[in-house]
Amino acid sequence: MGSPVRYIVTADEVPAYTPPLHSGTVNRRLVGRAVNGSQAVEVVLGVVEPGGVAERHTHEVEQAMYILEGRARVEVAGEVRECGPGTTCFFPPGIAHRVESIGPAPLRALVIYAPPLERSTADQPFRPA
Repeated sequence: MGSPVRYIVTADEVPAYTPPLHSGTVNRRLVGRAVNGSQAVEVVLGVVEPGGVAERHTHEVEQAMYILEGRARVEVAGEVRECGPGTTCFFPPGIAHRVESIGPAPLRALVIYAPPLERSTADQPFRPA
């Protein structure tokens, strides 16, 4: 039998993981099938240390990222921009994107996938681009 469904969670109540093609990154899935039964959306809290990076990649679902703290250099569809708190980035399916934490503090962001990616803990969830 699996873990009980939790509708209210804090980041320290869910397991941490580092997705493939990411360095200096710790993610925690806050909303998803295994956490609280969500079928349509997945929400992840990502923390990326300065210098950490999500290498250029694509995936088959929509992704949005909202920066809570820190600074990032974000590349999507060839556009590169430095972003800070309050910035939202959208990564359509199949479009190459890259995110680098440029410090000096860690980058903290909410990452939303629709439908849930969930394979982010698998061996090859993303396609290098």
